[in-house]
Amino acid sequence: MQNAIINITNLRLRTFIGFNPEEMEKKQDVVINIEIHYPADTACERDEVDQALNYKVVTKAVIELVEHGHFLLLEKLVAEILEICHQHNSVTYAKVRVDKPHALRFADSVSLTLSWQK
Repeated sequence: MQNAIINITNLRLRTFIGFNPEEMEKKQDVVINIEIHYPADTACERDEVDQALNYKVVTKAVIELVEHGHFLLLEKLVAEILEICHQHNSVTYAKVRVDKPHALRFADSVSLTLSWQK
């Protein structure tokens, strides 16, 4: 079996994230990294688009969710993105990491990662 791994790297978006008053009123940058695994035997053999996972569809759904959402916790944001990533029946594993740049004074970012496996 050929296992395909799709990586969406450093998707930079803005959303409402956090529970402090200023965080609830002003969008902040987030950086999203996604890894999705699925069996790709048929796609590799037949070269047919409908046999592959369409990462553009996944990315558009993530953008819609993040840019129009309001989240108190990184956990909720990451969980909802992860849900989008494993909606396709063929997905066997998905992992999402969201970084919140400048969340801590002396750190580049704070991040949270969640994964899902069939």
